[in-house]
Amino acid sequence: MKIILNNKEEAFEGDQLTINELLQAKNFTFKMLVIKVNNQIVKKTEYDSVLVKNGDDVMVLHLISGG
Repeated sequence: MKIILNNKEEAFEGDQLTINELLQAKNFTFKMLVIKVNNQIVKKTEYDSVLVKNGDDVMVLHLISGG
């Protein structure tokens, strides 16, 4: 499967992944993330149920706070 991840084409085995599987595959471990699939924000409670499929556009944004 091919997707666009953070504006770059990426290839993965199989024909779909959950958000959590994608995060694991790419080793995204930062706790404060905003994830959008095809411009739709995905809630953290939905990471195991929302599927990323061939051709999807996925953005994984790290939130950083400070002063």
